[in-house]
Amino acid sequence: MNHQQAQTACLLDTAAVNELREELIDWHFRASPVSFSGLTLGEAAERRVNLFEEGFFGPVVVLDEQALEHNLATMADWCASRGVLLAPHGKTTMSPQLFARQLAHGAWGMTAANAGQVRVYRAFGVSRILLANQLVDPAGLRWVGAELDRDAEFEFSCWVDSVAGVELMTAALDGVRRKVDVIVELGADGGRTGARDTETALAVAEAVHQSPALRLIGTGGYEGALSHDTDGTALAKIKSYVDDIKALTILLADKGLLADADQIVVTAGGSAYFDQVADSLTSGWPDGLDILPVLRSGAYVTHDDGFYREISPLGAHPRLGGIPPFRPALLAWAQVTSKPSPELALLTLGKRDASFDEGMPEPRLHRRAGSAPEPLTGHEVTKLNDQHAFLRLPAGSEVEVGDWIGLGLSHPCTVFDKWSLLPVVDGETVVGFIRTYF
Repeated sequence: MNHQQAQTACLLDTAAVNELREELIDWHFRASPVSFSGLTLGEAAERRVNLFEEGFFGPVVVLDEQALEHNLATMADWCASRGVLLAPHGKTTMSPQLFARQLAHGAWGMTAANAGQVRVYRAFGVSRILLANQLVDPAGLRWVGAELDRDAEFEFSCWVDSVAGVELMTAALDGVRRKVDVIVELGADGGRTGARDTETALAVAEAVHQSPALRLIGTGGYEGALSHDTDGTALAKIKSYVDDIKALTILLADKGLLADADQIVVTAGGSAYFDQVADSLTSGWPDGLDILPVLRSGAYVTHDDGFYREISPLGAHPRLGGIPPFRPALLAWAQVTSKPSPELALLTLGKRDASFDEGMPEPRLHRRAGSAPEPLTGHEVTKLNDQHAFLRLPAGSEVEVGDWIGLGLSHPCTVFDKWSLLPVVDGETVVGFIRTYF
């Protein structure tokens, strides 16, 4: 990457994305109404039907169009104002249509977690991809190498965090014409992957420098695994870690190990502490270092009603002033299928349909046939089975069998993988569909 390339928009095959509108709807999409059978996704969207009157099968998870657009624009504007680039982690949604919207809002590239995800991205022409893991699978490496040789516009980089990994990558890439760009990942005690100390990271960088198949272009890491809190101690821990990444970058540059990089990529930033990351990576660099600070936040696109609501810099307790908070864009609608006692109702939604790893679904809305949804308070989902949610009812609850309950969801990364097709709604009107590929 040179400076000009860094500012070049990430490419995407818009024709391939638009072709998704031509896919036929049938029983493969379990929540879709029978009336849509034989229609294309585009034709169904153009009908602008009511979610509840058209016969969608419950449960169904929907995306709120206005919240989506708000979140996309808010994150794009904030990144531009802070001088950081954004390569959203696409594993959150695995939706090329949402990738296209993120790129249209100025995203610099897309982040992936494994070679299979990169393959999906490439099927839709994504031209700049960060793989936020060390790739040691020979089949995946050979495919990436062939893609780089085939397409001169394809920019790819992945992590390295061990000398053994560098050796495996070098062996698998034997015969590939273009070197594969790599980023030394610095980890931390209690974290996830990454070299655990500067000495190890330096040895990894030196091994890359000797490799005929790899080129070192920067440093990176993931701070989100180090804390799930937002108190002063937690934020100081995050700052210290990102500062360590910065110090490692300066050390590698001083030793000439980043001399082959046209620009030095320094990347961190999940969806919980991107404010801390930006503060560190946009200041305090020595003169002469051409730094490209890149965030990889992904969950912002839908935000949530749980984990990220509580911890995001633009959540319910915002750490960033003067910026409208993100809005939750995911909502699950499930029907009351049983009310065996005045204190308990069972909903047609379970572990197969909704996330539960970072908190139970939260009852937000109550809808009775022929009526508009009303806010729902004092109700709680206490347990999920495979296909049932246990809804605890307070005294005087008006929830009855046949009613619909709108549930906010926590941790979007474990929602999208359960749905290959999600309606996009404006109010109760279906205005589009989002296709996912997991």
